[in-house]
Amino acid sequence: MNKQNLNTKEVNTWCPGCPNHFILESVKQALVNSGVKQENIAITTDIGCNSKIYDYLNVSGIYGLHGRSLPTGFGITLGNPNLKVLSFVGDGGIYNEGVSHLVHAGRYNTDMVLIVHDNQAFSLTTGQPTATSQIGYKSKAEPLGVFDSPLNPIKLALATGMGFIARANARDIKHTAEVLEKAIKHKGFSFVEIIQDCLIFNKEINNKDKLMYKIEDNKDKKQAEKLADEWDYNSKNGKIPLGILYQEQKSTLADKWPQLNELMKKKVGWKGK
Repeated sequence: MNKQNLNTKEVNTWCPGCPNHFILESVKQALVNSGVKQENIAITTDIGCNSKIYDYLNVSGIYGLHGRSLPTGFGITLGNPNLKVLSFVGDGGIYNEGVSHLVHAGRYNTDMVLIVHDNQAFSLTTGQPTATSQIGYKSKAEPLGVFDSPLNPIKLALATGMGFIARANARDIKHTAEVLEKAIKHKGFSFVEIIQDCLIFNKEINNKDKLMYKIEDNKDKKQAEKLADEWDYNSKNGKIPLGILYQEQKSTLADKWPQLNELMKKKVGWKGK
């Protein structure tokens, strides 16, 4: 497989300069370098600017409902655990509507990758605040500004027992591709949050690159908790670590269920293909 094989003929409608363009390139590089065959890749999306990536990747998949990309991907892995599933979501879709699915993902430990495009706003629907929007962020939906502290998704991921937790900067295509490649190769549930700016909405939280720094792959849980505390999603203070914040190899869903394990051995889905 090469990057040209992953291209489609769809007209790209993202805003010129949107970091989603960079994320798409990183995903293509990661898929090529992962060694996974193109026919063994499936993607799911929900609704949002991020989810248009479905139109620009030449792989099988399902365009789903808002907040439901993750359970849709989970269903695909149940149907054929030999597929590598990538679920693309925005911060609103996964940390608001879909947060209950996220909470249980670490427990199930399905062999799939969740990729979160986090710009701290519901950008497709004109900038309403999400669970990671900072205190004081004003929009047409909340003209008085957000009163509540933002969710820290990294701390939530650690608390739910996920075995692969990472963060990347959309503008750093090479590093993001490296992180995604490791996520794809990891056996079990991989959670990758990509910090990106929105060019139109919640611009005051943009341009955090000077806070970001890269870390070595980390397998120490206590160190991961310290890393998670370095940035609170609420300001441009503190530090934002990038890379593999935590990795631990655990039994996957297919390892636990003999029926799925048998399909893995035979390299087939439930229909025997």
